Amino acid sequence: MHGHQARKRFGQNFLVDRAYIDRIVRAIEPHSDDRMVEIGPGLGALTAPLLERLNVLHVIEIDRDIVARLTAEFSPERLIVHQGDALKFDLAALGPDLRVVGNLPYNISSPLLFHAAECAAALCDCHFMLQREVVDRMAAAPGSKVYGRLSVMLQYRFAVEKLFNVPAGAFRPTPQVDSAFVRLVPRATLPSPATDERLLAQLVAKAFTQRRKTVRNALSEFASAEELAAHGIDPRLRPEDLSVDDFVRLANAVALRA
Repeated sequence: MHGHQARKRFGQNFLVDRAYIDRIVRAIEPHSDDRMVEIGPGLGALTAPLLERLNVLHVIEIDRDIVARLTAEFSPERLIVHQGDALKFDLAALGPDLRVVGNLPYNISSPLLFHAAECAAALCDCHFMLQREVVDRMAAAPGSKVYGRLSVMLQYRFAVEKLFNVPAGAFRPTPQVDSAFVRLVPRATLPSPATDERLLAQLVAKAFTQRRKTVRNALSEFASAEELAAHGIDPRLRPEDLSVDDFVRLANAVALRA
């Protein structure tokens, strides 16, 4: 920890296990000329080994004390530090084919994932450390108990691959939960493009707000039982039983009707 007091308001749990640090860097497989940004570099556990392989690395850090440490430890020509809130940072401003990595704070992980999704067209890939249950939700298949809004909206935009679990003991301070490392690769061509992505997001959010209801009841404001059936969706199913393609097909039908 090098004398740094972890701040709960920033969700700081620093990765310290060298074996997992090495495994993460191998999974990312950085190349010298990659355009890469690290969200929440913290005390530099990943920053230093990434810089051993990269010509330049951007980092986004909200904690001013950590920013001071980073700027003192690394060359400003090689480590470009952006002080501020990652949720407000325009990732696309760093250029195309951007690679994003980060040990994301648990308290804002979902908003950060959706923020990355908004910039997907500018991204090459993302590698994130997250709470294990969040990664399980991201990668879940239809029919799973943990399949939900996060699963649908991320899988619509990315190919999601859970790589490995990371135990709580690999961090300081030690969190109450285990973590997992995940890879997100933007889909070059969306298999089922939505006519109105905002409508798709609204429909999916509504469905999983009432996930124990049948689709007929959960989505009654969007479509009748007859309309659902006409678009190949059994109105007796629950939202967790619908695929990403099912949600897109229904959203497109609603958009066409409007």
